[in-house]
Amino acid sequence: MKEKSEIESLEKLIGQLQGLHSEITSLAKKSPSDAVNAFKLKLINKVIVSGNEVLGKEYRPFEDFEQFDSDDVPSTSDVAMVLGQYMEEAERYRSDNVTWHGGNWVYVLGGSPSAIRSGPPSKIGRK
Repeated sequence: MKEKSEIESLEKLIGQLQGLHSEITSLAKKSPSDAVNAFKLKLINKVIVSGNEVLGKEYRPFEDFEQFDSDDVPSTSDVAMVLGQYMEEAERYRSDNVTWHGGNWVYVLGGSPSAIRSGPPSKIGRK
């Protein structure tokens, strides 16, 4: 990561993915094959498009997946699975860009520890 705005974008993406995944997972538990309505699908697609930009080529979970097709409406279980993959990759990206410095976990900016605090990495296999 080179700029603070990249951290802000990643943190926003993680929050949105967690919220959507929680909501869709609860729907999928009740009716896994039900279709996602157009309103929810539009919001989900916005987050996925943003996720593709934030995660870039290296962390994007599916290199050829842009967003869900609104003409071929996905099921709640399909959406939950895809959102789960985006959550995993967003966390891997975050984990690869934090370090222990000065008694805290902080983001690395431009190759150096920043003053922006983070939680500990949850993924093994840092860059």
